[in-house]
Amino acid sequence: MRIFVAGSMQFAKEILEASEKLDEWGHKSAFAPDTHDCVKDSSLNENEGHCFNIDIMRACMNEQEKCDAILVLNYDKNGQRGYLGAHVLIELGLAYYLKQKIFLLHSIPSKEEIRYAVEVMHMKPVILEGDLEKLKEYVL
Repeated sequence: MRIFVAGSMQFAKEILEASEKLDEWGHKSAFAPDTHDCVKDSSLNENEGHCFNIDIMRACMNEQEKCDAILVLNYDKNGQRGYLGAHVLIELGLAYYLKQKIFLLHSIPSKEEIRYAVEVMHMKPVILEGDLEKLKEYVL
């Protein structure tokens, strides 16, 4: 199975680690093309020039489109549990449209925490309860 690993680029290192684990389990993984660069320089994901120059949204969509599933590493960020940023919301929408399996590492924040929680719930993601190993139950 080919799995697109997504999440805030603050977690670029974790995205690469999860990708390695998926590859070890016999899957093919994909992720944002600038993930390695973001590990080296965490400010890149907020650098408009960088994002526009590499057309990061389209580049991610092109990678994701080739996949069978999306795995979102929604760690806590900025005081929000299970952080789901705007870019990840777009990736989730694309996954839903493409009928890809959707996996979230942690639960969806409540609708009081994020206004689009109901929309994410409608996509019926599988919640892995913080345990990446649980992915094996659904993809192996």
